[in-house]
Amino acid sequence: MKYLETYLKRIEGRGNKQLADSIQKTVDNIAPKYLEGFSFCEHEVGLLFGNVQSGKTGQMFGVISVAADLGFPVFLILTTDNVILQQQTIERVREDLEGFCICDEYDSEIFAENCLMQPAIIVLKKNVRTLKQWSNILGSTGFMRGNPLFIIDDEADAASLNTMVNRNGRSSINRYLDDIKARSACSIYLQVTGTPQALLLQTMSSGWHPYFAYYFRPGNGYLGGDFFFPAEGAGECISYIDSLRDPLEEALMHHLVVSGIMLTAGKGVANFLIHPSVRKAVHGKYQQDVFKVLGDFKERCRDDGFTVQARQRYEQLNPVKFEKKPFGEVLDFIQKLLENDEIKVLVMNGSSDVGSDDYASGSNVIIGGNTLGRGVTFAGLQTIYYTRTAKKPQADTMWQHSRMFGYDRDAGLMKVFIDEHLYKLFADINATNNSIISQVERGTADVKIYYPEGLNPTRKNVLDNKKLAMISGGTNYYPYSPENDTIADIDQLLEAFDDSQPCYQVSLRLMQEVFSHIKSEDDFKVSVFRSIIDMVLAEKPAGQGVLIVRRNRNVAKGTGALLSPNDWQLGASVTDKIVLTMYQMTGEKGWGGEKIWVPNIKLPDKMVYYDITDDSE
Repeated sequence: MKYLETYLKRIEGRGNKQLADSIQKTVDNIAPKYLEGFSFCEHEVGLLFGNVQSGKTGQMFGVISVAADLGFPVFLILTTDNVILQQQTIERVREDLEGFCICDEYDSEIFAENCLMQPAIIVLKKNVRTLKQWSNILGSTGFMRGNPLFIIDDEADAASLNTMVNRNGRSSINRYLDDIKARSACSIYLQVTGTPQALLLQTMSSGWHPYFAYYFRPGNGYLGGDFFFPAEGAGECISYIDSLRDPLEEALMHHLVVSGIMLTAGKGVANFLIHPSVRKAVHGKYQQDVFKVLGDFKERCRDDGFTVQARQRYEQLNPVKFEKKPFGEVLDFIQKLLENDEIKVLVMNGSSDVGSDDYASGSNVIIGGNTLGRGVTFAGLQTIYYTRTAKKPQADTMWQHSRMFGYDRDAGLMKVFIDEHLYKLFADINATNNSIISQVERGTADVKIYYPEGLNPTRKNVLDNKKLAMISGGTNYYPYSPENDTIADIDQLLEAFDDSQPCYQVSLRLMQEVFSHIKSEDDFKVSVFRSIIDMVLAEKPAGQGVLIVRRNRNVAKGTGALLSPNDWQLGASVTDKIVLTMYQMTGEKGWGGEKIWVPNIKLPDKMVYYDITDDSE
């Protein structure tokens, strides 16, 4: 049986040729390089990532199918520790994949009886008891001693990493995942996520840093980071809460009119998500406030003032995926929603029992905290009210909580109500996401991550503090004991730049070439700065920097500051570009008694660049 061909035909049979083509492209990029050449004697880790809610499950199934065609007999799909998500995943496997022995976490007998006659897919929650049980099952059957195991870890950054790395211990889930890998002769561990920050900041020696990474682009109709948080200005769908007289009332009016437009057009659901805090008391307060505003709307929904307010909003909205009914029809529908109390106001947190069926149809307002994050989907979500703040915000957590992304969003109806400073944080996260994507698509081996000061890439308990280096923008870095492979080569590269000029604007590629002739000890890792320049070039191939060149300098080695006050001030005046200052020392005060070029580099201000120093490199 040809598993990939069968799967793609099923997708096309549902009328989704574009998805089938996207899956084929992913397979064509991953299989020849990483699966067909697999050595069958190692344990390798890879990364498959795409935008949040952009269809990664279909891509995962494509990789499973081609791996089955290549002879991999056992597949382990890991989900977050959520019963509903695990069941949704196994139901999707049964619907989409044919010719496999499909096992729930309680189907150990089915797995044993199959004896690998059909390739097996086992769908498990990342739960300590479940992982321990299946580690024992995989060991006791004996199948894996001579066979490869293919693990697909959905949301791999969520629970799989070692949360005790800084306490010289191993967290239970991380330990049992390693045990499961060890039960097999060899394995491929494919990490799947929309937020790979924590994975990319693992050390190679930990065994959890991906050996390879592949990014799959979303299809047409997807609204993602660049729609909401463009590089310049604010997205058209953004309303700053700070500047509105009554932002909650504005948001609810938007939701009402959107509900009227969508539901009269035959759409099944219109959802509004409020994400104010992790605190349950705050959720309750917002629920009361929503009821109060809806009650006011109900009382005056037949008044001229309400009609004017609704019409103004109606005229601002232009759906792009369906026809908008006349205002009179939409207004009549809104009035009935209010008068019949048909708008559901749901609180989703640890104290409530709200399932996906509760907001699968009609007009709904959902309020919550952490439960609104990773893995939870909201169809017809067109209105977002986001005010959640944290003292030390984490980029991956914030991005996963932004449930606004997806394919069924209508650009002409979308509206996000958000504090302006939070919008700036999201825009910064999106910029770094685009940087990661650019680096991966260019084949950059050492992907670099950067964020503004005060925004952490991920939770600190999964990053090895002893090996995590943070390079601050705005700070001057230079090596204590540099070497030039040949000073003549650097002389030639810098020949065109005269000392009499304060500075020059140059291509970052010239800086890369200069650094290719510099060596240094660990106090100044040339490779790190070269990787950072590569990161910028991945986004902007014609990226520019500032070069300062000074010759015949007689600065003593080991002094606290390399630069003269004037050159320091000149470099400090450039805040948005990489500044490279090259000093040619006379060698009279140290430096081995010979002329030598010493680099001083300063990265753009108010940014922090993250690097992992790894003994295995």
